[in-house]
Amino acid sequence: MFFNRAARAEEPALQANPAPAESAGLGVVRGLSKQASTLGREAAEVRGLLDDTARIASAQAVAVQALGQQLQQVVASQDAIGTETHSGLRAVAEVAAAVEGVGQEVGAIVDTLREVSGAAAEITKIALQTRLVAFNASVEAKRAGEAGRGFGVVADAVKDLAAQVEASSKQIASTVAQLDARIGVLAREIRRDDKTAGAAPGAVHRAIAEVQAGVQRIHGAAESSRKVCAGLDGQMGGIEAEMRRTQQALDNALARTETFLKFSEQLIETTAESGVETEDSPYIRAVQQAAAQIGKLLDDALRTGAISAADLFDTQYVPIPGSEPAQHSVRFCVLADRLFPQVQDKLLGLSDKVVFCIAADRNGYIACHNSKYNQPQRRGDLAWNTANCRNRRIFNDRTGLASGRNQRPFLLQTYRRDMGAGQFIVMKEAAAPITAGGRHWGGLRLAFKF
Repeated sequence: MFFNRAARAEEPALQANPAPAESAGLGVVRGLSKQASTLGREAAEVRGLLDDTARIASAQAVAVQALGQQLQQVVASQDAIGTETHSGLRAVAEVAAAVEGVGQEVGAIVDTLREVSGAAAEITKIALQTRLVAFNASVEAKRAGEAGRGFGVVADAVKDLAAQVEASSKQIASTVAQLDARIGVLAREIRRDDKTAGAAPGAVHRAIAEVQAGVQRIHGAAESSRKVCAGLDGQMGGIEAEMRRTQQALDNALARTETFLKFSEQLIETTAESGVETEDSPYIRAVQQAAAQIGKLLDDALRTGAISAADLFDTQYVPIPGSEPAQHSVRFCVLADRLFPQVQDKLLGLSDKVVFCIAADRNGYIACHNSKYNQPQRRGDLAWNTANCRNRRIFNDRTGLASGRNQRPFLLQTYRRDMGAGQFIVMKEAAAPITAGGRHWGGLRLAFKF
C-alpha cells in the first residue's frame, strides 16, 4: 500500500482465503480501528466544547475585569463628589455666617437711623421754639418803634432761618423713616430668627437652608452609592478570582483532552500502518499520491525556472489592505493558483465525505484553496468572506500547523471545524508531506467527514 513503510513493499500479499486465526486478527484490527475512530471523534467533540467554553470564560473574565475597573472609577468619582459636597456644606455654612453678620450690621444701621430720626425730631422742636421766640422778638421790636427796627430785622431773619431748619429736619425725619422701613424689611429677610414667637426665618436664610439641605442629600446619596459600589467591587474581585480558577481548570482539562486526542490519533495511525484496510485507507493513499503530484509540479517549476527556490519558500506574508478576515500574499501565489487546483479540486470527487483538499506551507498558509472557496472578498461582509474567501489565509491552528509541518509518510488528525452560524462538524484529516527541490515545503491536507 502507498502509505506503508518501505519495508512493507517486500511483504507477501495477503492470501485470497486467509486462515481463520488470521481472519480473526484482521477483524480485531478493523474493530480496533473503528473504536479508535469513535474515540477520536468523541475526544475532538469534547475538546471543541472545552475550547469554546474556555474562550467564553476568558471573554467573561475580561468583561468582569473591565467591570471591576469601571466600579473602581465610579467609587473614585463618588469619593470626589463626597469631597466636593463636604466643601460645599462648609461654604454654605460660611455664607450663612456671613449673612448673619450682615444682618447684625443692618440692625446696627437701623439703630443708628433711629437715633438720627430722634435727633431730627429734637431739631424740629428746637426750630419751633426758635421760631416762637423770634416771632415774639419781632412783635416787641415793632412796639419799640424806630429804636427796635434793627432788632426786628434780626428777629425776622432768625424766624426765617428757624423755619428752614424745621423744614429740613422734617425732610430728614421723613427720609430716615423711609430708610428705616426699607432696611427693616431687609433686616427681616436676612435675620435668622425673630423675637416674635413663631416667626419664620428670613427669605435669605430659608434659601441658604434649602441649599444646605440639598447638598446634604447629594452627599448622603453619594456616600450610600459609594458603599454599595465598594461592596460590589469586593464581590467582583471574588468573582474574578473564581473565574480565574475556572479558567485554569478549563485550561488543565483542555490540556488533558489534547493528550487524549493525540492518543486516539496515534491509535488510528497505528492501525492504518498495520497494513489492514480500514475506512481511512483510501483517503491516506489519495492524499499521499496527490502530495507527490504537487511535489512533482513544484520540482518541474524549479527545474524550468518558472520560479526560484527563494520565491517558492517565501515566508514574508504581506497583508492585503482592506481584507477581512485578513489575507496575505507571498511570491509563490501566482504559481500556486496555476498548479494546485488541478490536483486539489480533483480529490473533491474522491467521496461525498470529502470537505476540502488544500496545500499548506509549513506555517499553515493557504495560497490557493479549492475553487469554490477562492472567491474575491466583498467589502463589509465578514460572514460571507469567512465562508467563501479562504485563500491567501494563514490557518496556524493546532491541526493546520501539524499538517503543514508533518514529515512522516502521513498524519491522521481528528478535530471539530466551525462551519459558521453556530454549526460545527467533527472531521478527520489525512495529511502527507510535500517536498520540492529536496526540501520540505509543507503538506497536503485532505479533510473528510466521519
